[in-house]
Amino acid sequence: MNKALFLDKDGTLIPDIPYNVDPAQITLNVETIEGLQTLSANGYKLIVVSNQSGIARGYFSVEDFQPVIRKIRDLFKEQDLELTAFYFCPHHPEGTVEGFSIQCDCRKPQPGMLLQAAAEHDIDLTKSWMIGDILNDVEAGNRAGCKTVLIDNGNETEWIAGPYRVPTYTCKTINQAAGFIEQYV
Repeated sequence: MNKALFLDKDGTLIPDIPYNVDPAQITLNVETIEGLQTLSANGYKLIVVSNQSGIARGYFSVEDFQPVIRKIRDLFKEQDLELTAFYFCPHHPEGTVEGFSIQCDCRKPQPGMLLQAAAEHDIDLTKSWMIGDILNDVEAGNRAGCKTVLIDNGNETEWIAGPYRVPTYTCKTINQAAGFIEQYV
């Protein structure tokens, strides 16, 4: 079985620009590349899992979001990284777009995207990590059975406690997370 790094997109992997679908505004966050390269070389599959409520809210469509995925794949390739998969949840219970304004099991903090990725890519969740910048990311990873990293960069503003909301490790960058993950195993 494979092991994976599940990566939140906005605020973790790339700068958080709310509801952005302009590929020209997408760059990798500083201090991510070296860590991703190290962990990829150590056998981790790189998988993005991202809530995209802008689709349910009618701000952009699934089709509008596809260039964002392509841009992130291209940025990975430029750094000799392979993006194994990209999953996104288009739902939000308060959305306005029919079919997307639902309660689902894929919207983080639910673990649906991680569970789907594990099934489709033969991933051992107990050997995998979820890295995100808010506690909903941590909760999704913990619920799926992963170890978790909170990138504490100021994006978590609610700090709602709960049994699944305690990260295995907290740090400022993916590069720092990589150093911890390498030593953890």
